[in-house]
Amino acid sequence: MQKIVEKLKNGLQGEIIIPSDKSISHRAVIFSSLAKGKSIIKNFSKGQDPVSSLKICQKLGIEAEFKNDLIIKSNGKFTPPTTPLDCGNSGTTMRFFTGILAGQNFNSVLIGDESLSKRPMKRVIEPLTLMGAEIIANEMKAPLKINGKNLHSIEYTSKLASAQVKSCILLAGLNCDGKTVFTEPYISRDHTERMLKFMGANITTKNTTVTIEKSELEPKIFEICGDISSAAYFIAAGLIVPNSKIILKNVGLNPTRTGILDVAKKMGGNIEILDKKIVSGEDVGDIFVSFSDLKACTIEGEIIPRLIDELPVIAVLATQADGSTIIKDAQDLRNKESDRIKTIVTGLQKIGADIEETQDGFIINGKTKLPGGCEVETHHDHRLAMSFYVAGLVSVKPVVVNGFEWVDISFPEFEEMFSKISL
Repeated sequence: MQKIVEKLKNGLQGEIIIPSDKSISHRAVIFSSLAKGKSIIKNFSKGQDPVSSLKICQKLGIEAEFKNDLIIKSNGKFTPPTTPLDCGNSGTTMRFFTGILAGQNFNSVLIGDESLSKRPMKRVIEPLTLMGAEIIANEMKAPLKINGKNLHSIEYTSKLASAQVKSCILLAGLNCDGKTVFTEPYISRDHTERMLKFMGANITTKNTTVTIEKSELEPKIFEICGDISSAAYFIAAGLIVPNSKIILKNVGLNPTRTGILDVAKKMGGNIEILDKKIVSGEDVGDIFVSFSDLKACTIEGEIIPRLIDELPVIAVLATQADGSTIIKDAQDLRNKESDRIKTIVTGLQKIGADIEETQDGFIINGKTKLPGGCEVETHHDHRLAMSFYVAGLVSVKPVVVNGFEWVDISFPEFEEMFSKISL
């Protein structure tokens, strides 16, 4: 599907409610399936990735029904699947369930689409193998054949700050005797720790180390806040499209996810947080954004895990900032739905940006008047599709985004919401 994006002449104005957080939706449905009893999930994400997690829970014998809210009923145990479990495009689904299924008393197979089947699973297979797991995978990639075993606790230090790896090991440790300890170089997003604690798990955190002991989870009522990764595209557009003034409602403000707000403020962006509160263990609030004169900055080190998914649209933002923006320490972008370092650089160069690829990131020289008048490829990557859309809003000539349907993976309401606030 092609999407033609034209320059916005009159700015973005108004309020929108940001759709449900995908990361929290994944966890709510998976963790509820592990809890004995009835859980209620309000505002569950309609993105294809969380729905993949929901479908796998159902294939594992969990009762799920939508009655305005999502109702999950579970006896706290999974039943053996009769067919391979399809994770679709979702790396979160595959890595979480690898940790859970490795410790079951049955065998299972996890599969994914063409894109997911190319993504590295060694990062979870290695620590799980140290816990006694038996996982058979060609070149450490999907499909994953998991032969369920009794696992044992482990103390593991990861070279990579990854919420998916951390969550995988913590979920495996949930059924192990003793203490499972996971340490990462920087703190990655901590939705898993917050939700497991909310559900009564015996879990503690200290600096970059998380410790979990064998626990029974309690069913809960969850209210899912808006996804800051979805809000990121509106934040970027509000900052770079002239005459813009918008309010993004009900956005998750978990400190491990708000790196984009810190970067935007560092660049001189006009951003204000309104009505901050705690909902189901998560920080939530409204974000006011208006058009700003931006200055370049360097983005590196421990902030990278807090904005890893937002880096493609931050690159777009940087094209409209005075000076050279340097992004470092982001080599894990090469292991996403596409090699996001290479693909964002290639696409933005076509649109007319002065951007250069480096081994672990990119350098963007601004401020650039983007010529547009070109076609760009999404490479089956939803975040590229949305980032190029934002670039098109400030390009002189229309930008044609090929493969725009991949937006539905995470944000099916994306275009409709932009149309609501476009003047």
